[in-house]
Amino acid sequence: MLAAGCTASGAAAPTVSRTASVSAPADDPTPGVMTLFKDPAFNFNGLLALGGSGYGAGEVGEVLTAVNVINKAGLSAQTYTETFKKLGDQLMEAPQGSKPGTQTTRLRALRAAQYYGQALFFVLGSDDPGSEEQLYKAGRGAWDKFGELCDPAPVTANVPYGKTPLPVWFFRPDASGERRPTVILTNGSDGQNVDMWTYGVSAALERGWNALVYDGPGQGQLLFVDQVVFTPHWETVVTPLVDWLAARSDVDMGKIALTGLSMAGDLAPRAAAFENRIAALVAMPGVLTPWLGFPPEIRKILTPDKEETNNIWNKEVVPALPPAAAATLKKRIEPFSVPAMLDAREGKMFTDFYTPAKLIESLDITNVVGRIKTPTLILDYDYEQFYPGQPRRMFDKLTAPKDYVKLTTATGAQLHCSPMAPQQHCEVVFDWLQEKLTGS
Repeated sequence: MLAAGCTASGAAAPTVSRTASVSAPADDPTPGVMTLFKDPAFNFNGLLALGGSGYGAGEVGEVLTAVNVINKAGLSAQTYTETFKKLGDQLMEAPQGSKPGTQTTRLRALRAAQYYGQALFFVLGSDDPGSEEQLYKAGRGAWDKFGELCDPAPVTANVPYGKTPLPVWFFRPDASGERRPTVILTNGSDGQNVDMWTYGVSAALERGWNALVYDGPGQGQLLFVDQVVFTPHWETVVTPLVDWLAARSDVDMGKIALTGLSMAGDLAPRAAAFENRIAALVAMPGVLTPWLGFPPEIRKILTPDKEETNNIWNKEVVPALPPAAAATLKKRIEPFSVPAMLDAREGKMFTDFYTPAKLIESLDITNVVGRIKTPTLILDYDYEQFYPGQPRRMFDKLTAPKDYVKLTTATGAQLHCSPMAPQQHCEVVFDWLQEKLTGS
């Protein structure tokens, strides 16, 4: 695994400011980046796999070889899913002609978790959408194998939450029992646990901090296995996690940070508005209204009336959807609707658009962010393609001590969540957290 903190010689560092500006979305969905695939959705995901290599959650040669295989076969959800699943399977087996040591097995499992996650993202558009749960479990198995072989291994537990507990992985730099700052890492609507390694766990451990990874409703095990969708009340998720941390002697309860990646740039601020034991908050990026992350032509389908909305959806929209667009909508809606997820696994399009759309709409935190009292860092990105303008609007609404950082094309950190530059991303986040929590 490469160490964090490596930026190009002479590159301009991102700057912290108390004013903010926003770039307009580019006509090119992936401006200034390496073109792995001509389709921007596939390209973005491929870049995430490539960027993860900086933290061992990928291998440049493996990713680029997979890209070549996919392009040669013809880019599709099927070829993408098939190729990355095969790569994950290979890494979970012993290398040919040798018996792997513990470290080799551990690191191969981390990369396998990445590649299974890549396959999982597009499986609903493949020839075998019904394998979604099985593919999730393969990635989860790789993640768990990686964790088991870490030294020390993360403490695992099931934290009470309604009828379905939250699986957690508590990573520590060592087993000394020393009280340490702790960061709670919150995933978005379609990431996997391995992404939390890339966007926080490794960086936390390198700085002598603890890190807590978890699956909340709409994520990981709770979605794909337990069939629990997102909740607009994310404080009901985070508060039990903080309670669990409070029972540990190796957690400094005055130094708990909460981060939210991607759509969790909405979830984490919502939680921090109500959970006052959070000492620092980072939204990556700041998201006020997840519903605005959907195209206007999709949003306008929603009317105040359920029957009218679903008639428009089923009679006017669905028959005209190209296969690729249909697969994208199945993927984006599944964390908000169990019936939609189960239909998608059977190769069908969901018929109730109204219910998940209203749930997504209810995630709006515009009128909540003013309650946040904890110091907050808002990240933004050049050419943010999903939530353009929202980080600035959140920053403006905050009344708590606040900072704003835009990651830019100057250092290859553009696009949503800086897929090519997670090391820079972590440098910005953890330098800010270090200052706020430890004063150093």
